[in-house]
Amino acid sequence: MQTIRTTCPYCGVGCGVLATPDGRGGLGVAGDPGHPANRGRLCVKGAALGETVGHAGRLLAPRIHDREAGWDEALGLVARRFSETIAEHGPDSVGFYVSGQLLTEDYYVANKLMKGFIGSGNIDTNSRLCMASAVAGQRRAFGSDTVPGLYEDLELADTVVLVGSNLAWCHPVLYQRLAAARAVRGTRVVVVDPRRTASCDIADLHLPLAPGSDAALFNLLLAEIGRISELCVDNLEGIEDAMAAARATSPSATGLAHSQLRQFFDLWLHSDKVVTVWSQGVNQSDSGTDKVNAILNCHLASGRIGRPGMGPFSVTGQPNAMGGREVGGLANMLACHLEIENPAHRAAVRAFWNAPRMAERPGLKAVDMFRAVEDGRIKALWIICTNPAATMPEADRVARAIAGCDFTVVSDIMARTDTLRLAHVALPATGWGEKDGTVTNSERRISRQRRSLSPVGQARDDWRILAEVGRRMGWAEAFAWRHPAQVFAEHAALSGIAGGLGSDFDISAHAGITPAEYDALAPFLWPHSAGRQGGRFFGDGRFHTPSGRGRMVAVTPRPPRPVDADHPFRLNTGRVRDHWHTMTRTGLSPRLSRHLAEPFLELHPDDAARLGLQPASLAEIVSPHGRAVLRVLVSGRVAPGHPFAPMHWTGETAASGRVDALVPGAVDPVSGQPALKSAAVAIRPFAARWFGFAVSAGRIRPDCDYWARATLPRGEQAELAGLAPPQDWTAHARALFGLSDEPLVLQDRARGQVRLAFLHEGRLQAALFVAPGPVALSRSHVAALLGEGATLSGAEALAGRPGADRPDEGALVCACFGIGVNSIVQAIASRRLTSVEAVGQALRAGTNCGSCRPEIRALLDAGTACRTAAE
Repeated sequence: MQTIRTTCPYCGVGCGVLATPDGRGGLGVAGDPGHPANRGRLCVKGAALGETVGHAGRLLAPRIHDREAGWDEALGLVARRFSETIAEHGPDSVGFYVSGQLLTEDYYVANKLMKGFIGSGNIDTNSRLCMASAVAGQRRAFGSDTVPGLYEDLELADTVVLVGSNLAWCHPVLYQRLAAARAVRGTRVVVVDPRRTASCDIADLHLPLAPGSDAALFNLLLAEIGRISELCVDNLEGIEDAMAAARATSPSATGLAHSQLRQFFDLWLHSDKVVTVWSQGVNQSDSGTDKVNAILNCHLASGRIGRPGMGPFSVTGQPNAMGGREVGGLANMLACHLEIENPAHRAAVRAFWNAPRMAERPGLKAVDMFRAVEDGRIKALWIICTNPAATMPEADRVARAIAGCDFTVVSDIMARTDTLRLAHVALPATGWGEKDGTVTNSERRISRQRRSLSPVGQARDDWRILAEVGRRMGWAEAFAWRHPAQVFAEHAALSGIAGGLGSDFDISAHAGITPAEYDALAPFLWPHSAGRQGGRFFGDGRFHTPSGRGRMVAVTPRPPRPVDADHPFRLNTGRVRDHWHTMTRTGLSPRLSRHLAEPFLELHPDDAARLGLQPASLAEIVSPHGRAVLRVLVSGRVAPGHPFAPMHWTGETAASGRVDALVPGAVDPVSGQPALKSAAVAIRPFAARWFGFAVSAGRIRPDCDYWARATLPRGEQAELAGLAPPQDWTAHARALFGLSDEPLVLQDRARGQVRLAFLHEGRLQAALFVAPGPVALSRSHVAALLGEGATLSGAEALAGRPGADRPDEGALVCACFGIGVNSIVQAIASRRLTSVEAVGQALRAGTNCGSCRPEIRALLDAGTACRTAAE
């Protein structure tokens, strides 16, 4: 089969992928050595992409009120209801909520339809939750939403500072590039994060600053820059006010010792080339824009910007957040980085589109958009490629708002999501592997995502769905494209007009692109303009402000919103290593589900002891907005009073793991980005009277107070718990697995343990293990028994642990090669291994994506400590 060059659909690194169809609906996947972003590397999520394609769980046909419908009927209804709503209530009575996982062509069509033809700014994106503060900060400082640098700057820098960015887990390929540079060049790495994350594995300095105090730290750095350096005043404005605010900042706000601050300042100031990388730990705050500007101020004042090996660098969380910004996918922007508030910009775009009406003001940003849905101002809503009923702050409130909307359309690839079940019309969209278009990564590199598989069922590309609705609403000529190359060409042509108006974004060299040229399009960086050093911005001292000078912004640090006696903990949320967003893709991969298979709450030991919570017990977390029940992970990586929980689980994968239901809808006043990392919560033990672990070759149907479901190679597993035990465990197990057979039962009433196994012709169909506390058994062994052989005995099925002749891998550490903790610990002990490299040589663990290397190092440290104690 032909191998197709395409792009990974996960984080904003934008890795090149070689996809080879296997002829049976699957794909072989490898890194593309010719792509500049990754040079052949892939993280474990990218390497597992072939495990996430296929028909499982897909929405295969349009649905209207839960009945299957044809495309003609469904699109006719969408066009009619939107048209009627606009006619009766005006353009601002409708809204689009879209996604950083759309391709640029999809995004462009949605933006054109809403802003230029419906005539409202009410299109916003889940990128509002990820990088809106970076956009707002860059616009304030540079006059444009411009990322100045390139990935290679990480390899050219003397010092790289990671601020609120767990690069090792969230952008693994960039982490690999940085780690390699550190090994070769001695690059110094600073991690600024209240948590000790996996990225600290390569850090020369970890600054566990007080949560929310990033702006204070960089204000203090700016004051040091002003004290010992000659400032770059010729091309800056606002410097005096910014310096005054910096000098007024107290070091105590950071919670760091003087020696830690001094070490950081010395590293930064005595490094000619510094790159500061930030991500959600900075952006997801109600003062995120100020934090961004505090970082930018330091680079502007010191001149460390726009030249090789230096500059501020915002890394995006989604594969096409940058492409969405380029087409104006945010409610407060126009296409091609033009400003919706600027009359000349609006007029130029309207003339280019020949638009009947043009949005004249910014639309509603994400949180405000769903508030408008709630109070009835938005009466028709179209949600595309995202799941706000699970991912928005105050997620329960958002779900109720969507459920109460007069007319809701949801375009998605999956048949069951928290949001799709609330839709009046559900439209099946193509997924990764089936889509054809472009994406832009965090360094402004545009790459092709090419179709390698046929669409599943009746799925259609999002841009085609939107364009057809535009035609049916009466704008046939404006939405007449028949190929994505035509959409891209129009976008490129508009960028030429934007460039003429002073925009940084101009790819008009591609305005005449043909379908054949589009198919062959190689990854490219913008800008191409002369004078831009190696594709970087601002090294020449020219900015996109009216004066042409960079703007420093006076930042007065604001502490996070206070906790209170009823909600004394500040909950931080984020990602885990092997999962992505709401697990639509990664949840289909058995190996990606093995590392962390259920939602958890990471608690400091002191907090756990005070609350009476044991490791692996369950905790109930409550805020004024919602509730969650999570597995307890006791760890010194978090600070007392500041627990952490991942954001990936939804109502489809866990009973009560939707952590964004806990988060308030507080937003940054400039960017509108929600403060997703500082929810005030109360924590208490969840008084479960029984715990269970289940595996099944079929679908597990939990009906209990707590459950979390995950994919296995030959079925599913589920963690279970309940406040009261069922009266009949056999009946409960039959309902759980959808089986009517008689199970084998082993019950120890004295210990409160029950084990049930369903066998068919010596093969394990399903098993349930119950105990009064967290179930202790070898989960990997039990999962491996599903469907295995034809001679399994009842004793083997119920044992829960392998015999002496079967090795037990234990919990997964290296997902790339399937290496468990027991194998690593045994190799360390038996072979007296002393380095991560030695473990890699012995077992291959840690030699591919490298994300597990911090965990391997921790096992090595524990092994060394044990040997020392023994000696």
